[in-house]
Amino acid sequence: HADKDALKALEGDGAVAVEQIGDGRIVFAPDQPAAGLIFYPGGKVEYTAYAPLLRSMAERGILCVLVRMPFNLAVFDIDAADGIQEEFPEIDDWYIGGHSLGGSMAASYAAEHAQDYKGLILLAAYAAEDIRQSGLRVISVYGDKDGVLDMEKYAGNLKNLPGDMEEHIMEGGCHAQFGSYGPQKGDGTPQISGKEQREITAGLIMEWIGQD
Repeated sequence: HADKDALKALEGDGAVAVEQIGDGRIVFAPDQPAAGLIFYPGGKVEYTAYAPLLRSMAERGILCVLVRMPFNLAVFDIDAADGIQEEFPEIDDWYIGGHSLGGSMAASYAAEHAQDYKGLILLAAYAAEDIRQSGLRVISVYGDKDGVLDMEKYAGNLKNLPGDMEEHIMEGGCHAQFGSYGPQKGDGTPQISGKEQREITAGLIMEWIGQD
């Protein structure tokens, strides 16, 4: 379940407007967005738990759309990103990504819609589809204390990513702290706070986006 920090991040203010759309999507919108990000939540995680991370991204100038998945499992709605870009015609550059299972499903979607996106963001996730020739830029971030990510599958699927993909192994980071939902069974013990992990993540993504 989303914790109190996640619930607080759902409140709008002068810097970021937060709006919940009828189908459950939540939009974090800065005044003048430089780009857009569609985000798929992790498996079995209450999707609002990603509000702090996406709010942090929005504070840096990225309009973020958090999609709600059936039964909190992105595998049941891989095409959740359909139609979202058309709702924000003022934004030219779009990225897609997600955490854990959500990241893998975002990768599968991106493989079929590569022409619509500039890049893919994988947080403690891997791409099971071959996107080497897709033209997509890719950033992968995971914590060195992650006890949930299957590192054998992660390593085995690196061959599906372009050779210039950017990988960051976060010192002290764990699996759960990309979201804000408390400890996760089987995860390692983090050596940084959840807020630190999310702020580092947002900074890495923004630096990567800025290279476009």
